Amino acid sequence: MPKPPRQKQFSLADLRQNIDRIDAAMHELLLERSEIIDTLIAVKKTEESGSAFRPAREAEMMRRLVQRHRGNLPLDTVESIWRVIISTFTYVQAPFSVHADLSAGDALMRESARFHFGFTVPFVPHAGAASVVAAVSSSKGDLGLVPAFATAGAGPWWTALEFNAAPKIIARLPFVERANHPAAMPVFALSRAAPDAMVTETEVWSMRVSGWNAAAVDSIAAFADVIAVPDRAFDGAALLVSVERGGIDAVSKALVKTGASIRSTALVGSHATRYTVPEKR
Repeated sequence: MPKPPRQKQFSLADLRQNIDRIDAAMHELLLERSEIIDTLIAVKKTEESGSAFRPAREAEMMRRLVQRHRGNLPLDTVESIWRVIISTFTYVQAPFSVHADLSAGDALMRESARFHFGFTVPFVPHAGAASVVAAVSSSKGDLGLVPAFATAGAGPWWTALEFNAAPKIIARLPFVERANHPAAMPVFALSRAAPDAMVTETEVWSMRVSGWNAAAVDSIAAFADVIAVPDRAFDGAALLVSVERGGIDAVSKALVKTGASIRSTALVGSHATRYTVPEKR
């Protein structure tokens, strides 16, 4: 029988030359992407206006990235690289700053901001979510990061998002969830984005209720994420409710069954359903 062909043996010099070739190709592709962005900016000036943030497109890009990933290169590294590429080119299209609430921990919030937005985008610290909302509201296109959970002393900051002209919640980070994520603290991203650019898989609602109690919490915990702040004036609470699109009616009905009264509801944003990476066995 004929012997199988021998595989070519590469020297260290050959391998390093290949790495240099790939590095150069990646750099050229980034430059090519930059040229496309320049053209995109010119097209946008004639075809559309508004924020450069495209939450729906970004979510699809990240889903495809995870689905095609393979090998021993850590997903943390790949996701971070792509996040920096996306945010940097968004910044090139329309410069913006990231305003961040540090009340849940300076280091944790900075880790989240740098992982998702890199070092090119300016980072502006704030002592409280309300301050972040005010800064984003008064800006032309900045983005805010606030903890996606209750923090000590924080009031119902989300009620400032109820107005039509106010910024909205456009994302919940990290989007790609997995064990030991390097920027694992859950945060909401706030900004203005064109309606057709939003992801509406999960809706975020501001609710004000009377008769809030432990039974009310349990009634919706199975299908909605809730941040609640006591409202002593009405023996109730201000709620920030994240629920699957169209699920707010079920939330309201469940609360009413416990004796609570719905005083008001307002849609204050939406985001992509979190993408969970299965643990390796």
